[in-house]
Amino acid sequence: MNTLPLADEIHLHGLDLPVQIGVPEEERAAWQTLQADVILSVATRFEELGDEIDRTIDYSAVANRLRALAAERPRRLIETLATEMTACLLAEFGALRVSVTLRKRILPGCDHVAVHLIRP
Repeated sequence: MNTLPLADEIHLHGLDLPVQIGVPEEERAAWQTLQADVILSVATRFEELGDEIDRTIDYSAVANRLRALAAERPRRLIETLATEMTACLLAEFGALRVSVTLRKRILPGCDHVAVHLIRP
């Protein structure tokens, strides 16, 4: 049974994030691009927005903030970056709930590896 209140959502799919990430130092030394899927549950229903951007979450601002966050410093784990991304979105954008899937193309013979977080 789902006990969460219904909320409208904003989705960003396939957001490119330039990063320095990886366990080996030589991998972290080179820039690579991860892809993120982000779902933001918003506090105000879409029909109540009055067509005003300041009453919703600006998805362009979200994309720019996540790219800046990803590029801030090298990290070893995609799990670390995904955790930082969800914390940022909850704290800075007022989302009720955040879902982040972060994909990395790294293993031969594998399309990608991914981590997925949902935070209320």
